[in-house]
Amino acid sequence: MMTELSELFQTLKTVDTTVFLAVNGCHNDYFDSVMWLVSDRFVWLPMYAALLYVLLKNYSYKVVLSVLLAIGVVILFTDSFTSQVVRPWIARLRPGNLDNPLSACVHVVDDYRGGAYGCPSNHASNTWGLAFFFTFLFRRYWLSVFLFSWALLQCYSRMYLGVHYFGDLLIGVLFALCGSSVVYYMFSRISGPQYAQDLKHLYMPVWVGLFILAVIMVSSIFYRV
Repeated sequence: MMTELSELFQTLKTVDTTVFLAVNGCHNDYFDSVMWLVSDRFVWLPMYAALLYVLLKNYSYKVVLSVLLAIGVVILFTDSFTSQVVRPWIARLRPGNLDNPLSACVHVVDDYRGGAYGCPSNHASNTWGLAFFFTFLFRRYWLSVFLFSWALLQCYSRMYLGVHYFGDLLIGVLFALCGSSVVYYMFSRISGPQYAQDLKHLYMPVWVGLFILAVIMVSSIFYRV
């Protein structure tokens, strides 16, 4: 039994490394800049502001405050708990970490290698935590498709930049799903169901997010990391 589990673990580890190297190995100067900007959390601040705008246009200030508090709890779980508790416990070196034998095969951008450990990925858990929570709250198909696509792009950028394995990202997504589901359940129990049929300006975050992505794509022609 132990031998079979060991073989399964080794197979999963091999697949994990293979997927990472396949993504990380497809690079050029242009996409180095694109993925660097995509991965920058501050670049997406206008989209976060657009999500806040949608909340303010459709809900009372009391509900908006409750939503922001709930999101804060989600981020506390997906960011602080994972980085301060889970990562040191798992202690898996990032692929680009110089102490990792794999680092010689890893393409890094601007010598950025992240911290020592990378499992689970905070980028994955934070972005997917937001995507899941707003999907639960708004329940609109195309908004959910956009948020999931945005979160997937974030995950891809982390492998491209050489700072996370695929497994780091997958575990981060699972943490996000668990955290956002529990927090949304508590939120709905305390504040009551907040599903609305007619939501104003619902797709503003989508258009703002697409505009940001377009700016990234164009500016990366001239900007090099």
